[in-house]
Amino acid sequence: MKKLTVALLCGGASAEREVSLKSGQQVYEALDKDKYEVVKYDPRDDLPKLVNDADKIDVALIILHGRLGEDGTIQGFLELLGIPYHGSGVLGSALAMNKIASKKLYEKEGLPVSPYVVLEKGMEKPVKVVSKSLSFPVVVKPEHEGSSIGLSIVDDPLKLEDALEIAWKYDTKCLVEQYIDGIEITGAVLGNRKLEALPLVEIIPGDNYTFFDYEAKYTPGATNEICPARLDEATTKKAQEYAIRAHRALFCKGYSRTDMIVADDNIYVLETNTIPGMTQTSLYPQAAAAAGMSFSQLLDRLIELALEEG
Repeated sequence: MKKLTVALLCGGASAEREVSLKSGQQVYEALDKDKYEVVKYDPRDDLPKLVNDADKIDVALIILHGRLGEDGTIQGFLELLGIPYHGSGVLGSALAMNKIASKKLYEKEGLPVSPYVVLEKGMEKPVKVVSKSLSFPVVVKPEHEGSSIGLSIVDDPLKLEDALEIAWKYDTKCLVEQYIDGIEITGAVLGNRKLEALPLVEIIPGDNYTFFDYEAKYTPGATNEICPARLDEATTKKAQEYAIRAHRALFCKGYSRTDMIVADDNIYVLETNTIPGMTQTSLYPQAAAAAGMSFSQLLDRLIELALEEG
Protein backbone atom coordinates (compact mmCIF):
# COMPACT_ATOMS: atom_id res chain seq x y z
CA MET A 1 0.00 0.00 0.00
CA LYS A 2 1.36 3.41 -1.03
CA LYS A 3 2.23 5.74 1.82
CA LEU A 4 0.28 8.98 2.14
CA THR A 5 2.40 12.12 1.96
CA VAL A 6 1.46 14.25 4.95
CA ALA A 7 2.41 17.92 5.18
CA LEU A 8 2.86 18.68 8.87
CA LEU A 9 2.46 22.43 9.41
CA CYS A 10 3.83 23.75 12.69
CA GLY A 11 5.60 26.84 14.01
CA GLY A 12 4.13 29.89 12.33
CA ALA A 13 4.43 33.50 13.42
CA SER A 14 1.87 33.83 16.23
CA ALA A 15 2.46 34.38 19.94
CA GLU A 16 1.99 30.61 20.33
CA ARG A 17 4.84 29.62 17.99
CA GLU A 18 6.82 27.66 20.58
CA VAL A 19 3.78 25.65 21.66
CA SER A 20 3.08 24.84 18.01
CA LEU A 21 6.64 23.64 17.43
CA LYS A 22 6.49 21.40 20.49
CA SER A 23 3.11 19.98 19.46
CA GLY A 24 4.34 19.49 15.90
CA GLN A 25 7.36 17.51 17.01
CA GLN A 26 5.26 15.17 19.14
CA VAL A 27 2.79 14.69 16.29
CA TYR A 28 5.70 13.91 13.96
CA GLU A 29 7.02 11.28 16.36
CA ALA A 30 3.57 9.69 16.82
CA LEU A 31 2.64 9.43 13.14
CA ASP A 32 3.03 5.88 11.83
CA LYS A 33 5.93 6.06 9.35
CA ASP A 34 4.77 2.78 7.80
CA LYS A 35 1.62 4.62 6.65
CA TYR A 36 2.88 8.15 6.08
CA GLU A 37 5.70 10.06 4.47
CA VAL A 38 5.78 13.11 6.72
CA VAL A 39 7.26 16.43 5.60
CA LYS A 40 7.39 19.37 8.00
CA TYR A 41 6.64 22.92 6.89
CA ASP A 42 6.96 26.04 9.04
CA PRO A 43 4.53 28.61 7.54
CA ARG A 44 6.75 31.43 8.80
CA ASP A 45 9.52 30.37 6.42
CA ASP A 46 8.33 27.56 4.15
CA LEU A 47 5.25 28.76 2.24
CA PRO A 48 7.10 28.88 -1.12
CA LYS A 49 8.25 25.29 -0.57
CA LEU A 50 4.70 24.25 0.32
CA VAL A 51 3.41 25.80 -2.92
CA ASN A 52 6.11 24.02 -4.91
CA ASP A 53 5.33 20.65 -3.28
CA ALA A 54 1.52 20.97 -3.37
CA ASP A 55 0.91 18.42 -6.13
CA LYS A 56 2.86 15.77 -4.16
CA ILE A 57 0.94 16.25 -0.89
CA ASP A 58 -2.03 14.00 -0.05
CA VAL A 59 -3.17 15.71 3.15
CA ALA A 60 -2.06 18.39 5.60
CA LEU A 61 -2.08 18.35 9.39
CA ILE A 62 -2.30 21.90 10.72
CA ILE A 63 -0.64 21.98 14.13
CA LEU A 64 -0.67 25.76 14.42
CA HIS A 65 -2.12 27.90 17.20
CA GLY A 66 -3.23 31.52 17.23
CA ARG A 67 -3.24 33.95 14.34
CA LEU A 68 -2.24 32.91 10.81
CA GLY A 69 -2.86 29.30 11.70
CA GLU A 70 -6.03 28.83 13.71
CA ASP A 71 -7.98 31.75 12.24
CA GLY A 72 -8.77 30.47 8.74
CA THR A 73 -5.86 32.05 6.88
CA ILE A 74 -3.75 28.91 6.38
CA GLN A 75 -6.92 26.93 5.73
CA GLY A 76 -7.79 29.24 2.82
CA PHE A 77 -4.23 28.98 1.53
CA LEU A 78 -4.40 25.18 1.51
CA GLU A 79 -7.74 25.30 -0.30
CA LEU A 80 -6.15 27.46 -3.00
CA LEU A 81 -3.45 24.81 -3.35
CA GLY A 82 -6.00 22.00 -3.46
CA ILE A 83 -4.57 20.25 -0.39
CA PRO A 84 -7.06 18.49 1.93
CA TYR A 85 -6.49 19.33 5.61
CA HIS A 86 -7.85 18.24 8.95
CA GLY A 87 -10.11 20.30 11.16
CA SER A 88 -12.35 23.27 10.55
CA GLY A 89 -12.47 25.24 7.33
CA VAL A 90 -12.04 28.96 6.76
CA LEU A 91 -15.41 29.95 8.23
CA GLY A 92 -15.34 27.78 11.35
CA SER A 93 -11.72 28.65 12.08
CA ALA A 94 -12.33 32.39 11.76
CA LEU A 95 -15.49 32.34 13.88
CA ALA A 96 -14.00 30.29 16.71
CA MET A 97 -10.90 32.50 16.80
CA ASN A 98 -13.06 35.58 17.29
CA LYS A 99 -14.29 35.54 20.90
CA ILE A 100 -16.94 38.21 20.27
CA ALA A 101 -18.43 36.47 17.21
CA SER A 102 -18.35 33.16 19.10
CA LYS A 103 -20.31 34.63 22.01
CA LYS A 104 -23.01 35.93 19.71
CA LEU A 105 -23.35 32.59 17.93
CA TYR A 106 -23.46 30.68 21.23
CA GLU A 107 -26.28 32.97 22.37
CA LYS A 108 -28.16 32.45 19.10
CA GLU A 109 -27.81 28.70 19.60
CA GLY A 110 -29.30 29.09 23.10
CA LEU A 111 -26.10 28.12 24.92
CA PRO A 112 -25.55 29.73 28.34
CA VAL A 113 -22.67 32.23 28.41
CA SER A 114 -21.42 34.58 31.10
CA PRO A 115 -22.70 38.19 30.82
CA TYR A 116 -20.30 40.40 28.86
CA VAL A 117 -19.59 43.76 27.26
CA VAL A 118 -17.39 44.64 24.28
CA LEU A 119 -14.95 47.55 24.62
CA GLU A 120 -13.10 49.35 21.85
CA LYS A 121 -9.64 50.85 22.19
CA GLY A 122 -9.77 54.58 22.88
CA MET A 123 -13.35 54.64 24.15
CA GLU A 124 -14.21 56.98 27.00
CA LYS A 125 -14.88 55.82 30.57
CA PRO A 126 -14.54 52.05 30.04
CA VAL A 127 -14.74 51.42 33.79
CA LYS A 128 -18.15 53.08 33.92
CA VAL A 129 -19.38 51.00 30.96
CA VAL A 130 -18.25 47.76 32.61
CA SER A 131 -19.56 48.67 36.08
CA LYS A 132 -22.99 49.45 34.63
CA SER A 133 -23.44 45.88 33.29
CA LEU A 134 -21.13 43.64 35.32
CA SER A 135 -19.88 43.22 38.87
CA PHE A 136 -16.25 42.61 39.75
CA PRO A 137 -14.32 40.39 39.35
CA VAL A 138 -14.40 40.34 35.55
CA VAL A 139 -12.33 38.62 32.87
CA VAL A 140 -10.69 40.74 30.14
CA LYS A 141 -9.80 39.02 26.85
CA PRO A 142 -8.50 40.26 23.48
CA GLU A 143 -10.97 39.69 20.65
CA HIS A 144 -8.59 37.10 19.19
CA GLU A 145 -5.61 35.11 20.61
CA GLY A 146 -5.55 31.72 22.31
CA SER A 147 -3.78 30.05 25.25
CA SER A 148 -5.05 32.86 27.53
CA ILE A 149 -2.62 35.34 25.92
CA GLY A 150 -3.57 38.89 26.91
CA LEU A 151 -6.15 37.63 29.39
CA SER A 152 -6.55 39.12 32.87
CA ILE A 153 -8.87 38.55 35.82
CA VAL A 154 -9.66 41.92 37.42
CA ASP A 155 -11.15 42.10 40.92
CA ASP A 156 -10.79 45.86 41.42
CA PRO A 157 -12.27 48.58 39.13
CA LEU A 158 -9.06 50.59 39.64
CA LYS A 159 -7.09 47.84 37.89
CA LEU A 160 -9.39 47.51 34.89
CA GLU A 161 -7.69 50.05 32.63
CA ASP A 162 -4.31 48.35 33.08
CA ALA A 163 -5.86 45.03 32.04
CA LEU A 164 -7.50 46.69 29.03
CA GLU A 165 -4.16 48.12 27.93
CA ILE A 166 -2.72 44.59 27.97
CA ALA A 167 -5.63 43.24 25.90
CA TRP A 168 -5.49 46.17 23.48
CA LYS A 169 -1.88 45.34 22.64
CA TYR A 170 -3.34 42.42 20.68
CA ASP A 171 -6.65 43.81 19.36
CA THR A 172 -8.59 47.07 19.05
CA LYS A 173 -11.59 45.33 20.63
CA CYS A 174 -11.71 43.23 23.75
CA LEU A 175 -14.28 41.17 25.58
CA VAL A 176 -15.01 41.82 29.25
CA GLU A 177 -17.11 39.10 30.82
CA GLN A 178 -18.43 38.30 34.26
CA TYR A 179 -16.03 36.09 36.18
CA ILE A 180 -17.72 32.83 37.21
CA ASP A 181 -16.18 30.78 40.01
CA GLY A 182 -16.72 27.10 39.35
CA ILE A 183 -15.31 23.87 37.98
CA GLU A 184 -13.46 24.34 34.70
CA ILE A 185 -14.02 21.56 32.18
CA THR A 186 -13.38 21.02 28.51
CA GLY A 187 -15.40 18.97 26.05
CA ALA A 188 -13.75 17.36 23.03
CA VAL A 189 -15.76 16.61 19.88
CA LEU A 190 -14.66 14.34 17.02
CA GLY A 191 -16.20 13.82 13.58
CA ASN A 192 -17.51 15.50 10.46
CA ARG A 193 -21.19 14.79 9.86
CA LYS A 194 -21.57 12.31 12.72
CA LEU A 195 -20.17 13.85 15.90
CA GLU A 196 -18.85 12.02 18.93
CA ALA A 197 -18.41 13.71 22.32
CA LEU A 198 -15.31 12.37 24.07
CA PRO A 199 -14.97 12.11 27.87
CA LEU A 200 -14.80 15.49 29.62
CA VAL A 201 -11.58 16.73 31.20
CA GLU A 202 -11.65 18.61 34.51
CA ILE A 203 -8.96 21.28 34.88
CA ILE A 204 -7.60 22.26 38.30
CA PRO A 205 -4.89 24.97 38.17
CA GLY A 206 -2.20 24.65 40.83
CA ASP A 207 -2.15 26.78 43.98
CA ASN A 208 0.18 29.31 42.32
CA TYR A 209 -2.34 30.11 39.56
CA THR A 210 -5.63 31.97 39.83
CA PHE A 211 -6.78 30.55 36.49
CA PHE A 212 -5.67 28.29 33.62
CA ASP A 213 -3.31 30.87 32.10
CA TYR A 214 -0.48 30.39 29.58
CA GLU A 215 2.03 29.34 32.23
CA ALA A 216 -0.43 26.96 33.92
CA LYS A 217 -1.23 25.40 30.53
CA TYR A 218 2.34 24.70 29.49
CA THR A 219 4.39 24.29 32.67
CA PRO A 220 4.68 20.56 33.48
CA GLY A 221 2.93 19.76 36.76
CA ALA A 222 1.36 23.22 37.10
CA THR A 223 -2.16 21.91 36.55
CA ASN A 224 -4.02 18.83 37.66
CA GLU A 225 -6.20 17.37 34.92
CA ILE A 226 -8.78 14.67 35.62
CA CYS A 227 -10.39 12.63 32.85
CA PRO A 228 -13.22 11.73 32.98
CA ALA A 229 -14.26 14.85 34.91
CA ARG A 230 -15.78 14.27 38.36
CA LEU A 231 -19.33 15.24 37.42
CA ASP A 232 -22.62 13.39 37.79
CA GLU A 233 -24.08 11.66 34.76
CA ALA A 234 -26.69 14.33 34.01
CA THR A 235 -24.16 17.18 34.13
CA THR A 236 -21.70 15.18 32.03
CA LYS A 237 -24.29 14.53 29.33
CA LYS A 238 -25.38 18.17 29.27
CA ALA A 239 -21.78 19.42 28.98
CA GLN A 240 -21.07 16.97 26.16
CA GLU A 241 -24.25 18.12 24.41
CA TYR A 242 -23.14 21.75 24.81
CA ALA A 243 -19.74 20.91 23.30
CA ILE A 244 -21.44 19.41 20.24
CA ARG A 245 -23.86 22.35 19.94
CA ALA A 246 -20.98 24.84 20.21
CA HIS A 247 -19.08 22.91 17.52
CA ARG A 248 -22.08 23.12 15.21
CA ALA A 249 -22.89 26.74 16.06
CA LEU A 250 -19.42 27.81 14.89
CA PHE A 251 -19.51 25.62 11.74
CA CYS A 252 -16.59 23.51 12.95
CA LYS A 253 -15.46 20.29 11.28
CA GLY A 254 -13.25 17.35 12.18
CA TYR A 255 -12.63 18.10 15.81
CA SER A 256 -12.87 20.84 18.41
CA ARG A 257 -12.56 21.38 22.14
CA THR A 258 -14.96 23.66 23.99
CA ASP A 259 -14.06 25.11 27.40
CA MET A 260 -16.85 25.49 29.97
CA ILE A 261 -17.44 26.38 33.62
CA VAL A 262 -19.79 24.41 35.88
CA ALA A 263 -21.23 26.61 38.66
CA ASP A 264 -24.41 26.48 40.77
CA ASP A 265 -25.94 23.65 38.73
CA ASN A 266 -25.35 25.63 35.52
CA ILE A 267 -22.87 25.15 32.70
CA TYR A 268 -21.47 28.21 30.91
CA VAL A 269 -19.76 27.96 27.53
CA LEU A 270 -16.53 29.98 27.36
CA GLU A 271 -14.82 29.37 24.02
CA THR A 272 -14.10 26.75 21.37
CA ASN A 273 -10.65 25.69 20.14
CA THR A 274 -10.50 24.46 16.55
CA ILE A 275 -6.87 23.34 16.83
CA PRO A 276 -6.45 22.13 20.42
CA GLY A 277 -3.02 21.47 21.87
CA MET A 278 -1.64 18.25 20.40
CA THR A 279 1.14 17.01 22.61
CA GLN A 280 0.48 13.54 24.03
CA THR A 281 -0.43 15.07 27.41
CA SER A 282 -2.61 17.87 26.02
CA LEU A 283 -6.29 17.95 26.94
CA TYR A 284 -7.70 16.64 23.65
CA PRO A 285 -5.39 13.59 23.44
CA GLN A 286 -6.19 12.89 27.12
CA ALA A 287 -9.90 12.79 26.27
CA ALA A 288 -9.20 10.54 23.28
CA ALA A 289 -7.13 8.21 25.46
CA ALA A 290 -10.01 7.96 27.95
CA ALA A 291 -12.19 6.92 25.01
CA GLY A 292 -9.72 4.14 24.17
CA MET A 293 -7.84 5.90 21.38
CA SER A 294 -4.04 6.19 21.46
CA PHE A 295 -2.33 9.37 20.26
CA SER A 296 -1.25 7.64 17.05
CA GLN A 297 -4.79 6.33 16.46
CA LEU A 298 -6.20 9.82 17.04
CA LEU A 299 -3.90 11.21 14.34
CA ASP A 300 -4.98 8.41 11.98
CA ARG A 301 -8.61 9.37 12.61
CA LEU A 302 -7.97 13.06 11.97
CA ILE A 303 -6.31 12.22 8.66
CA GLU A 304 -9.26 9.99 7.73
CA LEU A 305 -11.66 12.85 8.49
CA ALA A 306 -9.57 15.27 6.42
CA LEU A 307 -9.62 12.97 3.41
CA GLU A 308 -13.35 12.30 3.90
CA GLU A 309 -14.03 16.04 3.58
CA GLY A 310 -11.33 16.71 0.97
